[in-house]
Amino acid sequence: MMRAVDLHTHTAKSDGSFTPTQLVDYATQKGLAAVAITDHDTTDALDEALLHAASITSMGVSCAEVIPGIEFSTKYEQKDVHIVGLYISYDSPAFQEQLNTFVNSRINRNHKMCRNLQEAGIDITFDKLQAENPGAVITRAHYASYLLEHGYVKSRPDAFSQYLGDHTKYFVPREKVTPAQAVELILQADGIPILAHPTLYHMGNDRLCALVASLKDVGLMGIESFYSTYTPQDERDMRRIAEQYDLLLSGGSDFHGANKPNLDLGTGYGRLFVPEEILDRIKAARQARKNHG
Repeated sequence: MMRAVDLHTHTAKSDGSFTPTQLVDYATQKGLAAVAITDHDTTDALDEALLHAASITSMGVSCAEVIPGIEFSTKYEQKDVHIVGLYISYDSPAFQEQLNTFVNSRINRNHKMCRNLQEAGIDITFDKLQAENPGAVITRAHYASYLLEHGYVKSRPDAFSQYLGDHTKYFVPREKVTPAQAVELILQADGIPILAHPTLYHMGNDRLCALVASLKDVGLMGIESFYSTYTPQDERDMRRIAEQYDLLLSGGSDFHGANKPNLDLGTGYGRLFVPEEILDRIKAARQARKNHG
């Protein structure tokens, strides 16, 4: 029987709730053939996850393959667009130097947001956020948890509607790379660049195809045609675009553990299934690239 893979997941090193070790164990427990760890703008989970997988395998126990990955947050025509990188050489000094630039951008933005929230009477600092989320890249999900746990809001949606949403007076946008820059950076790290969950951008077919065409020109290799919130029509539309632009199919749950309730690893909201043959094609394309490198 064809096993499933999950090529889009997050750990507590960005805005998920599972540690890297817990995620590897859960993927193995669920019988996944492979799991890609694609935290937002960080590779901090990868050493732990890969070492844990190796220790399991060394004991003669079958373990889900751990694929080193990343998810870049980028900006395109005032929209947030995410680019996933699979099989990245994440320990490359040049790659890590660029990542540090992204992290510094996030830190500057977080200090500004904390000052804005302080003006609203909220007792919050960047140091306090870091203390409550050790080792994590701080995102708005962490702010929402802080506001909820400290009694400033009654729910996570309230946190976004009152304080964290793009259109609130407290929100501070951060400088982001373009999708094309993310694609190029992933390629430089020997990775496979994938356009993540395109339906979430609500672009319309013409704008989406224009984005895909422009990214294909700089080396985009795949598109997520499987995703937790996709309808059957969404899957057909993404497959059509993949065929039109000669792109690999990819996809995953976008698992965040407790931070996305009812969304499970490998199966999403219940109907997701990414067959292992999808990964086989990605691996073949990766090998072909190496052979022509």
